[in-house]
Amino acid sequence: MTKPIRILVVGCGNMGAAHAASYHHMSEFAICGLVARGESKNRVRETLNADYPLFDEFDTALADTAPDAVCISTYPDTHEEFALKALDAGCHIFIEKPLADTILGCEKIITKAQQCGKKVVVGYILRHHPSWVRFIEESRKMGKPLVMRMNLNQQSHGYMWDVHRNLMKSLSPIVDCGVHYIDVMCQMTRSKPVWVSAIGARLTEDIAPDNYNYGQLQIRFEDGSVGWYEAGWGPMISETAFFVKDVFGPKGSVSIVAKNAGASGKSDHVDSHTKTEAIRVHHAGIDGQNKFLKSDEWIDVADEPDHQELCNREQRYFLNAILQNTDLSDHLSDALNSLKIAFACDESVKTGEVVRL
Repeated sequence: MTKPIRILVVGCGNMGAAHAASYHHMSEFAICGLVARGESKNRVRETLNADYPLFDEFDTALADTAPDAVCISTYPDTHEEFALKALDAGCHIFIEKPLADTILGCEKIITKAQQCGKKVVVGYILRHHPSWVRFIEESRKMGKPLVMRMNLNQQSHGYMWDVHRNLMKSLSPIVDCGVHYIDVMCQMTRSKPVWVSAIGARLTEDIAPDNYNYGQLQIRFEDGSVGWYEAGWGPMISETAFFVKDVFGPKGSVSIVAKNAGASGKSDHVDSHTKTEAIRVHHAGIDGQNKFLKSDEWIDVADEPDHQELCNREQRYFLNAILQNTDLSDHLSDALNSLKIAFACDESVKTGEVVRL
């Protein structure tokens, strides 16, 4: 039997804890250490009821444990440094999005991974959700151009407001969250984005003067498709219509309808961010009296993984990439592309100008 892959888990917050739980229950992995500067690593070890070694510093943990792989779920401004050091140490990497907090940083990681022959998988969790895969497939049947409307506003408070404020030290909401939905739009259109525009607002004194905690971006694609996405974080954010996932084209529309996940009080629950519950497909065809030829279809989602199961699926993908020597060139190219678009949107907010790509 092949020896388990020894993996060092760096960052033990929401995502790091979920990934650690995946590794803990997969016989193909063996956690060799948990790294975090605060108490989160202790909570993860207690939850998993396992005597995993604990470390405050990444460099010490990397040297002491000599892992085969590293899972990086820290704040984005550490991603480039940690990933490059892990690759230099001969490790495969699973890393939460974004790959880095600069385009140059992303390119350095991708180049280094190619040079080292190591796998780097970026945590694009929606790519592993069967309902989102179906949502994209149905959207492609609606003709061109497409109109794509999406948001994820979070009325964050308590612990999550601490998390969001820390995230905004390096990235705005439309960059950190936006890369997911920009990636979805690119998959739906299979077209090249040609320009972006975006607006933002700073609604709190708790963040840097040059940052903003609400933003909305617009993208125009080469095929005429257009899309918008908005994201807001903070205790002042409205929960009205915080969950919009809707696409329409000449032939009709496709919508994710998540009545429970989209209900008031759910915007700050991590499970609500990926829930689908049902997909509604509307057909635009009409007869001579302008009456619809077909009723709307409801696609019930039988395979509706919760957040933990989605993390499990991400880690199985990571495992297979290592064991089967999967070519991840397209995966990394897509991760870089969506981040380039997101940063262009961030530039548009700060300059007030349309950014042509």
